[in-house]
Amino acid sequence: MSPRTPSRISDQTSALSRRDFIAGASATAAALTAGNAFVGWAAEAAEPARKIKLGIVGCGGRGAWIAGLFREHGGYDMHAVADYFQPVADAAGDALGVDKSRRFSGLSGYRRLIDSGVEAVALETPPCFFPAHVQAAVDAGLHVFMAKPVAVDVPGCLQVDAAAKKATEQKRCFLVDYQMPTDPHVIECARRYRAGALGALGLVKSFYYGGLFGDPPLTQNIESRLRSLIWVNDTAIGGCYHVNACIHPIQAMMWVLDKVPVAAAGISRIARAEPHGDSHDMFGITFEFADGLIWTHSGRHARGQTGPDDPLATCEFLGDAYMKIGYGGRALIRGGSQHYGGGTIDNLYAAGAVRNIATFHQDVTQGNCANDTVRMAIDSCLATILAREACLRKGRLTMDELLKENRRIEVNLAGLKA
Repeated sequence: MSPRTPSRISDQTSALSRRDFIAGASATAAALTAGNAFVGWAAEAAEPARKIKLGIVGCGGRGAWIAGLFREHGGYDMHAVADYFQPVADAAGDALGVDKSRRFSGLSGYRRLIDSGVEAVALETPPCFFPAHVQAAVDAGLHVFMAKPVAVDVPGCLQVDAAAKKATEQKRCFLVDYQMPTDPHVIECARRYRAGALGALGLVKSFYYGGLFGDPPLTQNIESRLRSLIWVNDTAIGGCYHVNACIHPIQAMMWVLDKVPVAAAGISRIARAEPHGDSHDMFGITFEFADGLIWTHSGRHARGQTGPDDPLATCEFLGDAYMKIGYGGRALIRGGSQHYGGGTIDNLYAAGAVRNIATFHQDVTQGNCANDTVRMAIDSCLATILAREACLRKGRLTMDELLKENRRIEVNLAGLKA
């Protein structure tokens, strides 16, 4: 494979039946009850009774930032760090007080971290590495906290799904760090929707209007693409802008509806100047549900402003009343029998992560292995992959077809240090 073509597609036989895929969606209903893990953002008032020995895999921008949140929680012993780049691992180790003997680098650094005596891992690498890292962590009997999206292709989603099921069977905790389902106003909107506040839905809409990441010229290998979120531009490494970023409102919509789309149609394009990665950055997508509900989504990833008060992402629900939730802005229900004035969704990027970190600690220490975030993480990742592939084909693609094709996107690791 040429170093200038980081992706290659090969066919495999599907390992997931349609029944298995759909059946899991109903698990999200439990997320709307007051005692669910999603409401674990109410952190312990006192010092945690015990500390969880944690390893951080991926110590770049978000990885280093979220590692600091784990430390601030007080319930984690920051035991080990791993990053492909040794200077990055050392910087994180210095900040977290990790012994130099437990700072690992290279492609296999995560394996040495797993063997270092941790009982849980936080995975914050580019998504192409998640399936292998998750599998190794679960096989070692560790608890897993991971970022989204869980994979860049269908086989990766299936691998994470199987590993998460194994973790649950082994009484290990597994949490995927989505923030929107942790917000109190979003939770209340979802609860009222499930109680019939909107009646029959006619249409739902979502958007994600975010910025771009640097996309410099390709080099002899992908090492230069693994830093500063450059990998979002590369389908094989980051899944593409839609899978990596638009997944926020996609996941939130599916979480509220408790539905999995059966098909998608759309068109997309590359609009950024001087692109070098293969990801598209403009998307117009229509999803279909089995009951006939239509969902339109638009994604814009570009430099330039939208509006000074506009949220990053929004989901709108149009039925007998109107409901809106988002990544910022205001959550509310307007009209109908359960009108809800709602409130602002404040500082969700940080607040949601803090809530999830507290929930993870609570789950591990109390032995709560329901692992409610996993199903929606797998389903929403598959939905974004479905939309990406439909757009590339400039037509309609069903979920059954996507799962049957089960195409793997290979990342070219040639020339990287082990």
